[in-house]
Amino acid sequence: MRCEDVGSHPDFRHLSTVAPVAVDLRYATPNNFVGHDLYGTLDCAWLHRLAAEGLERAADLLAREARGHRLLVLDALRPHRVQIQLWDFLEGTDLRQYVADPARGSIHSFGMALDATILDPRGRELDMGSGFDEMTEMSHPVLEARNLAEGKLTRDQVANRELLRRAVAHGGFGGIDNEWWHFEMLDRQHVRRTFTRVD
Repeated sequence: MRCEDVGSHPDFRHLSTVAPVAVDLRYATPNNFVGHDLYGTLDCAWLHRLAAEGLERAADLLAREARGHRLLVLDALRPHRVQIQLWDFLEGTDLRQYVADPARGSIHSFGMALDATILDPRGRELDMGSGFDEMTEMSHPVLEARNLAEGKLTRDQVANRELLRRAVAHGGFGGIDNEWWHFEMLDRQHVRRTFTRVD
């Protein structure tokens, strides 16, 4: 299915219907590792309805645990055509571990993954110790204990990441080893076999 047709498909929900989350899709701006807007006129502020319901549950838990804080969605539905652009941009580098191979398909392209962080009551992003799409070991959740012990991450930064993980886990999302901001729902192979990929 083409991204242009998502709005008429009953399996997808627009992020504007998910309160009280904030949205700043970084691939719709130059503020990303490629350095330019990849979405153009495409509206990519969508999730599969199951993921949207999970995002609502995550937002509810965050509101209870950290009054005044909100989830900020940095990416949601990512069309397969854009995934190809990201993969091609990193050709010849050792950074492709941070981008799903289009030959397998990104879970983002099924609307079942999101990238997120947390805003404080003043609307500022919490300090996570590295930036969104920062392709370094500082971004790896699996290395947090080591980075904390070596003084590369602070206790507050790790606590902020843990708060984010608790919230999205309550919504049914799981994280990955090398990106603190990325979360997805259900088994990847199941999603790729049974859900609709958006091109």
